[in-house]
Amino acid sequence: MKLQSDSYDLLVVGGGVNGTGIARDAAGRGFSVILCEQHDLASHTSSASTKLIHGGLRYLEGLHFSLVRKALQEREILLAAAPHIMRPLRFVMPHDAHLRPMWMIRTGLFLYDHLAKRRRLAASAQLDLRTHPSGTPLQSKYRRGFIYSDGWTDDARLVVLNARDAADRGARILTRTRCGKIEALDGEWRATLIEDAPTLTLPRSAGEGREGASFISARAVVNATGPWVSRFVQDAAQVQASRTIRLVKGSHIVVPQLFTHRFAYIFQNVDRRIVFAIPYEEAFTLIGTTDVDFNGEPGEARIDPAEIQYLCATVNRYFNKQVAPQDVAWSYSGVRPLLDDHTGNAANVTRDYSLELDNRPAPLLSIFGGKITTYRKLAETAVDRLEAPLGRRGKAWTAGAFLPGGDFVSGGLRSGAQPAGFAAFLRTVERRYPWLPGEQRTRLSRAYGTRIARVIGDARHLNDLGEEVLPGLFEREIEYLKAEEWARTAEDILWRRSKLGLHLPPAATGRLDMWLGRR
Repeated sequence: MKLQSDSYDLLVVGGGVNGTGIARDAAGRGFSVILCEQHDLASHTSSASTKLIHGGLRYLEGLHFSLVRKALQEREILLAAAPHIMRPLRFVMPHDAHLRPMWMIRTGLFLYDHLAKRRRLAASAQLDLRTHPSGTPLQSKYRRGFIYSDGWTDDARLVVLNARDAADRGARILTRTRCGKIEALDGEWRATLIEDAPTLTLPRSAGEGREGASFISARAVVNATGPWVSRFVQDAAQVQASRTIRLVKGSHIVVPQLFTHRFAYIFQNVDRRIVFAIPYEEAFTLIGTTDVDFNGEPGEARIDPAEIQYLCATVNRYFNKQVAPQDVAWSYSGVRPLLDDHTGNAANVTRDYSLELDNRPAPLLSIFGGKITTYRKLAETAVDRLEAPLGRRGKAWTAGAFLPGGDFVSGGLRSGAQPAGFAAFLRTVERRYPWLPGEQRTRLSRAYGTRIARVIGDARHLNDLGEEVLPGLFEREIEYLKAEEWARTAEDILWRRSKLGLHLPPAATGRLDMWLGRR
């Protein structure tokens, strides 16, 4: 991919949800933007979440009212902006009198319902678990409970869609490209970008660099490297940051389906932490998360046997059907770069964020902390902060814009238009592509929304989609993912752009990589 320029207003380092969100916002305001990510988009923390768009009910216990209000406000915006990859979800909390009294939970849920305007989600309520469908999988000792609303999202696709929108607005997105160094020169940054894959071609200045290294200049740099934020400041920029982060590992397990209804669960534990059990990929249940301090290399985080046992033990206190470590079909871990507030317990560390702008020797904005629900507001605030050194180009706009594929109705969100429900959109897809198998039609609609037309193109029959490389995965979709969503490997396609890997045999990854290699 040849770049049209080697000089930009803004270089964003890091292809997670914060980095792609900032690139999208800045490009939409008219800034020239380039983003580089050392691996694939959403390779680490941003694809290792609990997949929730939520205010953080448990944060109320720590009196983090401002953070919860901000997250609840963002929950409304995001659910409207991407209804294909996000959906409302009702959470059931069985009551255990030994852990928290009823009055405390009622008070917390009342605040959760009223801290921000709630237009799309149902209010909380008390439940009789002996008669409610969600009580069937639970042990009989749990007779009363509560139900409240939050949102679910495909976190890795959220990152990709932000990058796609940024690119559609003129940003350059470079995956598998590491920023090795930034050096100040005449009030700007000169950045060394190092290719880690032969699929990328960067412009080189005449007579400079070694194989794989290229140079660009940028008026400002955003350090959105997540768990590597402090290391980048010290090593690549050689600037001393005033804030620090605390690395906390969160792990999840995926097991065969534990219940068949549409509700999710939030379980209290004896250590006062909470664990979610969420319907996942039709045939599975997602269980998480843990909070463990982490001191290793963030990119190499893996779940520990003790974490698996902890998650199994927690859900086994509630469900009739018991879970053992050998039942785990898949697990994943991510390192959260939390803003260090010197809290003793890792579970109680704040999920808020801080933006540190250093204008000397040139503008460098570093992102400390944050959570996936507040990424859009973080990005908006970050670009607002950069307007002074860069000069204002345009107003904040993302609160009133759909993410790619989410425009089920015409008109912007600020016009008051409400996105049509996914079920209505799916009926439209069914009428347009009646030859698509139902399961595949739903998956493609969920993943791509209105951009399903770009994936399918002019196909009129299943055979028109090309070779069926793996069950349910056709050549045309692979080519779209490569051309439009920066996918390069089987892991990119089967575990981040989709979760097809969960439904296929282990050999599928190797088969797809061989196919990609031949192409």
